[in-house]
Amino acid sequence: MLLTKENRKALPALYSTDSTPEGEKMAVVKLFDPCGRFTLYVVEFDQADTLFGYTISPLGPDCDEYGYASLSELASVKNRLGLGIERDRHFTPKPMTAVLAERGKAAA
Repeated sequence: MLLTKENRKALPALYSTDSTPEGEKMAVVKLFDPCGRFTLYVVEFDQADTLFGYTISPLGPDCDEYGYASLSELASVKNRLGLGIERDRHFTPKPMTAVLAERGKAAA
């Protein structure tokens, strides 16, 4: 299960953090590919299928960016070993400044 009931309740509505500075947005959930670089720090959710967050791209650091993702599409992904996208069960919500600092990047 990529999002628990608690995750769904904790995630702000889509577009509700538009006026919040990038670094102050909260990464509530971390989704990742256990065999690759892809990671999505989820910031907002429309309570149906659309997620918004910061993506660590499998293509490399030059492609890391904020964007939208489909929960149903992420749930259907299988990597080269047949494993799917996972939720980091040990992730503690934190401001994006902390997430980006851990990855050696600065918030805009």
